[in-house]
Amino acid sequence: MPTAFTTLSQIYAAGFDDIIDVRSPAEYAEDHIPGAISLPALDNDQRATVGTIYTQESSFTARKIGAAMVARNVAVHLEGALADRDGGWRPLVYCWRGGQRSGSFASILSQIGWRAEVIEGGYRSYRRLVVQAMHDTPLPHRVILLDGNTGTAKTDILALLAKRGVQVIDLEGLAAHRGSLFGAVARPQPSQKAFESALAHVFDGLDPARPVVIEAESSKVGAALVPSALWVAMRGAPRIRLNAPLEARARYLTRAYADLTADIGAMQATLAKLVPLRGHEQVCLWQQMAVRREFEALAAELMAKHYDSRYNKSRSAHQVDLLAELDLFRLDEEELAQVADQIAGLVKSA
Repeated sequence: MPTAFTTLSQIYAAGFDDIIDVRSPAEYAEDHIPGAISLPALDNDQRATVGTIYTQESSFTARKIGAAMVARNVAVHLEGALADRDGGWRPLVYCWRGGQRSGSFASILSQIGWRAEVIEGGYRSYRRLVVQAMHDTPLPHRVILLDGNTGTAKTDILALLAKRGVQVIDLEGLAAHRGSLFGAVARPQPSQKAFESALAHVFDGLDPARPVVIEAESSKVGAALVPSALWVAMRGAPRIRLNAPLEARARYLTRAYADLTADIGAMQATLAKLVPLRGHEQVCLWQQMAVRREFEALAAELMAKHYDSRYNKSRSAHQVDLLAELDLFRLDEEELAQVADQIAGLVKSA
């Protein structure tokens, strides 16, 4: 019998040994329940083939051919990924809408003797719960924003706060982007749906009675949009602001963006995107600084002439509630640890 879930917490805490996503690899790559393993009932090409037969020939022929494909694929999984599962194994299976793929897969597992269950409504019912949590209802958590100009080590401080028992959410980590023109990282950004799934999962594991610290971001982190419920909470959240001298921030950025400074060609290409905002002459000067490997001076120029003014304009657009304003001077490991201790104390007393 299909199992119905009315909250995300019920899915995460249901106690199944594995959650199995039997959709195609392409569907899984776009989004899936966090922790689910991909064991496709039909691969990408097979799914397309069955769909074409269904629409152009007949539903009966499509089901017959699809059933044969599913049976062969399940056999591969049984001899491979599932070969070590014992007799007490209890999996939860889902496909797109809780229909034939998950039903066929779970039926075979049940015939073996495993206690397989299917999610009623499949991925679509899970996605509705994510939308409900991230868009349709207010967040039950109290958010505190960690604010500060570019180069004030906010992401590093978030990690230090987590080690001190403070509840944090690293939006840039979840979005696989450092939140600026130079923010791309080695791994690709997740889809919007996957980003929201990850956020919903993290929030579900946090205690609503305790504050959650999040880095102050714009409504987009790279290509990922901050979900509306979280954005509303962030816009009204109190802030802890970090200040640091331009020179210290430039040194910090040179260390933090070592991956970018290792590829001068990529840096020049990224700088070129600033031409519409700063003009050819200014960008050409910055590109020459990159070629000469004057990275600290370049970082200072970019902040003084581009990023700081944009941050200040964004802040002045609406009034904010400042919990505290902390001054940093070196941005080295010792100072960041001290500041993390201060912020942890502020958050726990908030």
